[in-house]
Amino acid sequence: MPAFDLPLSELERHRPDIEEPAGFDAFWRDTLKPAGETDPLVSVRPVETGLRLTRTWDVTFRGFGGDPVRAWFSRPVGVGGGERVGGGGEALPAGVGGVGESLPAVVEFAGYGRGRGLPHERLTWVNAGYAHLLMDNRGQGDQYGCGGDTPDPHAAAPGGPGPAVRGLLTAQDYHYRRLITDAVRAVAAARALPGVDPARTVAVGNSQGGGLALAVAGLVPDLTAVLVTAPLLCGIRRALDLTDAGPYGEIAAYLAVHRGAEDAACRTLSYVEGVSFARRAQAPAHFGVGLRDTVCPPSGVYAAFNRYAELTGTDPRKEIHAYPFNGHEGGEAEQVRRQLDWLREVLDEVGDDAGRGSR
Repeated sequence: MPAFDLPLSELERHRPDIEEPAGFDAFWRDTLKPAGETDPLVSVRPVETGLRLTRTWDVTFRGFGGDPVRAWFSRPVGVGGGERVGGGGEALPAGVGGVGESLPAVVEFAGYGRGRGLPHERLTWVNAGYAHLLMDNRGQGDQYGCGGDTPDPHAAAPGGPGPAVRGLLTAQDYHYRRLITDAVRAVAAARALPGVDPARTVAVGNSQGGGLALAVAGLVPDLTAVLVTAPLLCGIRRALDLTDAGPYGEIAAYLAVHRGAEDAACRTLSYVEGVSFARRAQAPAHFGVGLRDTVCPPSGVYAAFNRYAELTGTDPRKEIHAYPFNGHEGGEAEQVRRQLDWLREVLDEVGDDAGRGSR
């Protein structure tokens, strides 16, 4: 696929106006408030994976509406004090013991149509020395990978069969209202796990996972960092005009049949617009984008990057890496290497700042 969006020189200046609903902040405050009134963790059970250098637990936490959401929690063996329990004498959830001292936590969100899969599928962040929580996608997991384990009991509202169009006609019923709430609660769950330093929590994701990580960055003010590649749900209105690929194509196909639903659908989508979340974020941010990406067009990614943190009165560290000849795969392993190096630098700076503050 040749380059189809704006040229790079224009993308680097792309700051489109976003039709943001006046009640955006109140909508998310009211959505998240009930979820935040309960303890996040339901259960934490050790699992045998056959991996000698990684320990993994099957976590269930409370997401939207108190619904149980599954996740894998993994830690490297022998990092930061080996198998001893952290020095606070904390009470451990059932099935968790001897986890070692507190580590930064990477909370990762999976792509569209994927579930959490199997615990040995995603080991990069564990091998880099971090605690790692991989959230399952409610009502997804049947399109790619090795499946999921979290149903969506609220998926009966009008809309199409794909997640992107479930409940599309009202923001209250929309699938992504529930999934974004789950993502915010996944951060709370990670912070509640033993052996995690809650002051060093990072959100990570590609594609839909990148859109969820960006939403978390806009809704969790004390996040340490966010790393997103090809985030979905950014520049949604423009993306619907540019591409029929992926989730945007599902939305277009739905509107092609329901010809009078465009205004209602676009209003719903305005409540999950990634650029709006980016404007409210303040954590250091690392972006990646393929300039031939027809699934998540690069103009949406640059819109989120260029307007990142503009409402917060902060000027966080941020950078973006563009891959001119790549599509939705972006920089793949090259991008991951850049993420690893960048995150290490950010966390080193956090540690230096904490050390100076304690003097």
